[in-house]
Amino acid sequence: MAAPVDLAEKLGKFSEHWTPKVVADFNGHDIMVVKVNGAFVWHAHPDTDDFFLVLKGRLTIKLRDASGTESAVTLGPGQLYIVPKGVEHCPVAEEETHLLIIEPAGTPNTGDPATAAVKTRL
Repeated sequence: MAAPVDLAEKLGKFSEHWTPKVVADFNGHDIMVVKVNGAFVWHAHPDTDDFFLVLKGRLTIKLRDASGTESAVTLGPGQLYIVPKGVEHCPVAEEETHLLIIEPAGTPNTGDPATAAVKTRL
């Protein structure tokens, strides 16, 4: 049986932003922690939803529907949001924010393998 995963300990092992770190696997999904600050790129995932859980800080997820209409959702610690597959979105953090993200293994964080951050395992 595997040991428990201490998310705070894992987050303490790195300082860079927007570089997801895989901390566990679950039914073909990567369980990751990431530190974010500033705006990420607008992107979409055509084949999967995008799961965000705020552990520390605040995250605003800008959303853009097929017609180009924009909206946003803001999350605080303990809150989660799931961006439906195919919806263009742009996560933004005004301060350093810590997230737990769940994605199918191999999903590029920008929606495009050519521009995605390389996921590393902690």
